[in-house]
Amino acid sequence: MEKVFSADGTALAYERRGSGPVVVLVGGAFMTRGDFAPLAGLLADRFTVITYDRRGRGDSGDNAPYDVRREVEDLDALIGRVGGEAMVFGMSSGGVLALEAVARGSAVSRLALYEPPFVVDATRPPLPADYVARLDDLVEQGAYGDAVAYFMTAAVGLPAEVVEGMRQAPFWAGMESTARTLPYDGRIMGDTMSGRPLPADRWRSVTIPVLVGSGDAGAAHMLGGARELAARGDNYTLHTFPGQDHAIDPTLLAPVLTGFFATSAERQSS
Repeated sequence: MEKVFSADGTALAYERRGSGPVVVLVGGAFMTRGDFAPLAGLLADRFTVITYDRRGRGDSGDNAPYDVRREVEDLDALIGRVGGEAMVFGMSSGGVLALEAVARGSAVSRLALYEPPFVVDATRPPLPADYVARLDDLVEQGAYGDAVAYFMTAAVGLPAEVVEGMRQAPFWAGMESTARTLPYDGRIMGDTMSGRPLPADRWRSVTIPVLVGSGDAGAAHMLGGARELAARGDNYTLHTFPGQDHAIDPTLLAPVLTGFFATSAERQSS
């Protein structure tokens, strides 16, 4: 484990594997750098793979008040430490964070996302208007288990009785340990889970190649959101993974990412 300091002084924990062009992996809700270990191992034969704990998670620090710009600065600090430019893969809301970073000028040459959790149609209910405010209240009260449960019902869409049963599962404690950052992901998503089309101007400045992945066996709104994002311009490409849902098999994801990122690496070396 290594650490780098962001612009506001927050210490960020990260690890590097392999050698070659740099690929940074950005996790979604609940994820820490360890969750990417299988994927990072599969990519490390071709790339220097960077995994990190987003602020407030794992071995990384945090500083108030939160702003999405702080997480963009975190990614910038990390990229600056490992070479000054990188390719990036973002999972779920981590993909939206990475997209936001590119739009704000981060030194990213290629971006791949898997299932940014947009809700752009009526295939599922939109997030409640007070979703982030309610998460803030639960976190402020220290009710981390209730915050996880609210996320699982309101954002993921699981029935309350299913979530109640999950509280006894071994993985629940791990989710509680990062629950204080759930409002961060809510702010990153903004109004993109409202059931309305994606904002026309939010990522207009993104001109680098973007690969948008989605499974065809998961929630319909995930594939719908991926399709809408991929239709934004010629620099976007949609890749559908047969038989996959939000928990994609890394052995299926890794070859697609390798092909996408290797194209950039070959151009740089020619």
